[in-house]
Amino acid sequence: MPAFQFDLLVVGGGSGGVRAARMAAQRGARVALAEVGALGGTCVNVGCIPKKLYSYAAHYAEAFEEAAGFGWQVGHASLDWSLLKKNRATEITRLNGIYQQLLVGAGVQLIPGWATLLDAHTVQVGDQSYTAEHILVATGGTPSLPSIPGAEHAVVSDAMFDLEPFPQRLLVVGGGYIACEFASIFNGLGAQVTQVYRGQQLLRGFDDDVRNFLAQEVRKAGVDLRLETDVASILRTAAGLEVRLANGDTLTVDQVLYAIGRVPNVQGMGLETLGIAQGKDGAIEVDRHYQTSVPSVYALGDVTARLQLTPVALGEAMALVDHLFGPKAGKAARSMDYDLIPTAVFTHPNIGTVGLTEAAAREQFGPVSIYRSEFKSLKHTLSGSTERTLMKLVVDDASDRVVGLHMVGADAGEIVQGFAVAMKAGATKAVFDSTIGIHPTMAEEFVTMRDPIPLSR
Repeated sequence: MPAFQFDLLVVGGGSGGVRAARMAAQRGARVALAEVGALGGTCVNVGCIPKKLYSYAAHYAEAFEEAAGFGWQVGHASLDWSLLKKNRATEITRLNGIYQQLLVGAGVQLIPGWATLLDAHTVQVGDQSYTAEHILVATGGTPSLPSIPGAEHAVVSDAMFDLEPFPQRLLVVGGGYIACEFASIFNGLGAQVTQVYRGQQLLRGFDDDVRNFLAQEVRKAGVDLRLETDVASILRTAAGLEVRLANGDTLTVDQVLYAIGRVPNVQGMGLETLGIAQGKDGAIEVDRHYQTSVPSVYALGDVTARLQLTPVALGEAMALVDHLFGPKAGKAARSMDYDLIPTAVFTHPNIGTVGLTEAAAREQFGPVSIYRSEFKSLKHTLSGSTERTLMKLVVDDASDRVVGLHMVGADAGEIVQGFAVAMKAGATKAVFDSTIGIHPTMAEEFVTMRDPIPLSR
């Protein structure tokens, strides 16, 4: 009789947890997955997917205005917020069902409810306990709120998709990618958006040219961006939410979104009882094989606070399954490489980036060459839009390798994904120069920039 009920018990049904459970079951392991909410986690339910759908919705407002320059006569357009929410919910429910079908089809036992770790091999859900040789914690992250007077009147990003009514006046607090995306989305959907950030510039950690350029573009699009200030208090009044800023200004808005970061979702799981080592904000500490300080317990994805990106959690899950149960027949065991991970920010315009910022490249390599191009895209020569595009390459002088590639412009994520493959393969600037561009596209600019900008810029 087996010593444990399962070979692997996964706590958390987000992207990383679902992938690990399904892949392990396909290897022949006995797998269970415990999840208290809807399958798919943050990404599917209140993150990447609905956010991108709402971003598409917001772009239509721009498209209606720009159509006139191409000869189209478009009548008055208005947003049916209720219909958008309904259609989004229908699609998310469909995806939840697909996730369930994939898990059940692979042989994974689903355990609905909140899971608590009782010991190194036992998890309790409700009044039932389950044993497993290996336990994987993949519970993701959760938004945080500040300790200020009136913080209870604010919402976090999870609530933004079903607000009722639509917020005509929205204050977004924060300068990270979630704050910037929601500011752009709701500005595009027709809200009067103010964005407040205590830092000197948006998107800390991104290339400085990208940060400055995006701030310029979102202001042009209508977002009232206020830097180097913060919210002191929020008070509900008959006219709306009265927000007092640290600089003494006051705003009256319909809704306040706090998007100041996410913390690992570890509360009430019993990690402290087991003595599992944790870092800042409770992040679970793991080794290169995602093993915690308790050998039978593993963790991956946002709960470890490494890189909070869905594809990273997916990659970690596949590497862990290979480590625990062996790779597929004829395949080498996978490992996770955290270098040159591309990412996109769905602001208006989009950001796409892979590799090092200019500052990080100079620190790591010393002499580097910078290729930078800023222009109005062909589309906007007729659209009437003032939106501009930024493209930038960072090249290590010693090896000629392209070590950083950054873009702010339409479909930046789609464009950068392909270039990420080239950079992962070690492409040099000479390779970029020898590649024929597709004309006329914005993407061709990355293979036609010939002259580095002066060092003294």
